[in-house]
Amino acid sequence: MNRSAAASLSRPARARAATAVSLQHRAALRPALGLGVASLLVLGLAYAVATTGLGAALFPAQAQGSLLLHHGQVRGSQLVAQPFVGDGYFQARPSAANYDPMAAAGSNLARSNPALQERVADAARTVAAREGVAVDDVPGDLVTQSGAGMDPELSPAAAAVQVKRVAGNRGLGVEEVQALVQAHTQGPQWGVFGQPRVNVMTLNMALDGLKNSQATAAATETTAR
Repeated sequence: MNRSAAASLSRPARARAATAVSLQHRAALRPALGLGVASLLVLGLAYAVATTGLGAALFPAQAQGSLLLHHGQVRGSQLVAQPFVGDGYFQARPSAANYDPMAAAGSNLARSNPALQERVADAARTVAAREGVAVDDVPGDLVTQSGAGMDPELSPAAAAVQVKRVAGNRGLGVEEVQALVQAHTQGPQWGVFGQPRVNVMTLNMALDGLKNSQATAAATETTAR
């Protein structure tokens, strides 16, 4: 009987112990869930909204993709290269991705790869014939692809070698086009990082703007007469 009494007395004790453990688990779970939800709202939502809003307020053009507009229509981005059709435009670097931002990539060919060497040699001959210069005078960035295939900029030398062709096809003076290239030549970042460069997109849009300005001036002069 003593054993039966001890057993009957231990059952309520075990139940109380189990209840206490369950309450402890629940008490520990609540702050963990609260911390998880708070982290999600603060770091996943509030932080993203704050940084996006701050970026749009401080750098509105960059936050929208550095888009280039012409008469209210998007012509491209200052950060992404694109091909131009016609001899009256400056040409950007070759692109292994065919200027497709969704497939941005390089060729992944080593410098010692015969296929790369052959492609560069063919490109150098093509550019030399197009620009009317010797093959040895073709700047390297006009025949090599960037790592992403979307590089929107050229070296000043690569832009300069195209000046004569662009000027001739647009009926402009070489000095006039050279001055435009010089105006769109940017120095190293903060005067320290990188090399001088020319943005092909903004340069070609400036060329189109120059043509439109001349046409407007000519029409105005004709009307005045």
